[in-house]
Amino acid sequence: MSVAFRRESDDEHLEPKFEIPIAPGPNIVTPRGLRQIVARLAGLDAAIVAETDDDALKVLKRDQRYWATRRTTAQLAEPAGNEEVAIGSRVTFTLNGKRRTIDITGGDEADAASDRIAFSAPLARALIGLAPGETAAFGGTADAIEVLETAPAPDAD
Repeated sequence: MSVAFRRESDDEHLEPKFEIPIAPGPNIVTPRGLRQIVARLAGLDAAIVAETDDDALKVLKRDQRYWATRRTTAQLAEPAGNEEVAIGSRVTFTLNGKRRTIDITGGDEADAASDRIAFSAPLARALIGLAPGETAAFGGTADAIEVLETAPAPDAD
């Protein structure tokens, strides 16, 4: 019989399901970020117990594996201070003359709409290590960034 007429199961023709990619590098988190990971895992655990649909259960378990890995690999950042920009800092700076305030966070808690950027973002990398009054190049422009003030970011959710 020709292979064209042989059909063993529908699973042969399904699109493959991939794991959620994990960002390379260290998984540095703030206390707020660690609480978010733990809460996400608790929510997934409850959803898995309640789920009856096999396909939805597979998606929930995939998400659970991702967040369990993120919890296992989480490295709590040293507390940020007022002397220099670090992970966990709220920093006010000027970028090409425009004033901005952002929080520097771990990758999973970053949210640009809320002015929280990951420590691995180019802007955060340019800011980390600077003290108030210091400048840095950014985007090919010398002294594009000037740090005005830095303090620990509020830890409220």
